[in-house]
Amino acid sequence: MNAITLSLRNVGRNRFRTVGTVCGVAAALVAFVLLQTVLSSWQAGAKYAAQDRIGTRHKVTFVMTLPRKYAAEVERTPGVVTSMHANWFGGKDPNHESEFFATIAVQTASFFRVYDEISVPPAQKQAWLETRNGAIVGDVLAKKLNWHVGDKVTLRGTIFPGDFQFVISGIYSSARRTIDRSTFWFHYDYMNEALPPRQRDQIGWIMSRIDDPSAVARVSRAIDAKFADSGVQTLSMSERALNTSFLGMMSAILKAVSVASGGILIVMMLILGNTIAMGVRERTREYGVLRAVGFGPGQVVRWVLGEATLVSLAGTALGIAVACALTKFGLAPFIEQNLGGLFPYFRVEASTVAAALGVGLTLGLLAAGLPAYRASKVDVSVALRKVA
Repeated sequence: MNAITLSLRNVGRNRFRTVGTVCGVAAALVAFVLLQTVLSSWQAGAKYAAQDRIGTRHKVTFVMTLPRKYAAEVERTPGVVTSMHANWFGGKDPNHESEFFATIAVQTASFFRVYDEISVPPAQKQAWLETRNGAIVGDVLAKKLNWHVGDKVTLRGTIFPGDFQFVISGIYSSARRTIDRSTFWFHYDYMNEALPPRQRDQIGWIMSRIDDPSAVARVSRAIDAKFADSGVQTLSMSERALNTSFLGMMSAILKAVSVASGGILIVMMLILGNTIAMGVRERTREYGVLRAVGFGPGQVVRWVLGEATLVSLAGTALGIAVACALTKFGLAPFIEQNLGGLFPYFRVEASTVAAALGVGLTLGLLAAGLPAYRASKVDVSVALRKVA
């Protein structure tokens, strides 16, 4: 009888307890995978950011504006191929007051050159460029709000008060995970002309494409140097750094999710460790017999660790399977439609699955470490006197 066979027999002795432990481990792994998926999906914008794209914002904070004329200066910077300015609009659809989606006014002339991953049918693209109050919306947002090409939509401004009339000129999709598919893009000029004179010609940020991805730092410094002596100074950085700085404002939330994820793993280890310890105590006499007939301490340790490995592997595999199914068929469609601004792509990454598998097995072995050590050190004479 080898270690695997004995471990299997021990696991099957108390099936009710084993099934309960497997379910407990699986529940902990489901929570772990889902929390890690929240983190990875939240950071997807930074992870998959274009390497040849630079963002320029106000040096103090993202919410302060820049003069519109800065966009032309940025585009004339050596190394910059094209640039586009944008402004957060903060519009709400009166027919869907509870729905949040990004509404951004952009410089349409260079929009598709800067964001070349955005895909719009040619006819819809041309219609948008030629329609003063035209807008393009993400396919996820269009499906959620039942919008179609040609529909007329009224948005009520929150940052810029007033009702703005739009026509849905096109519906876009994205070839990469860098763009939220729940955004409402429209012409900056349409918004700018409707504002009071004192609010006009102000932009939120500038996005630029450069000719050499390795020159991000150099081009960023060159852009900021242009405005170093101006009343409004800038801070330029790679798109990844820009997205990461935005996530930095939510670092407390991310940290809390990470801590919760670690706490769940500790609970899982305690559940598994308690089960293994109970089994070892119940079989103290059997281990004494095995030691008496010549089996060594190392073999006893392997039997206990084998039992823990089998239980943790079963629970981990079940937890991963449930988490992936729950995400794919339930959470992902709901979150992408309702929280697309934060989680444009909510998927369980392969790295998350690998981490869950590794963590599950590692913690299973750690949980069994102390019971295995005690079983290997059992006194044979004491164990044989123990009444079964």
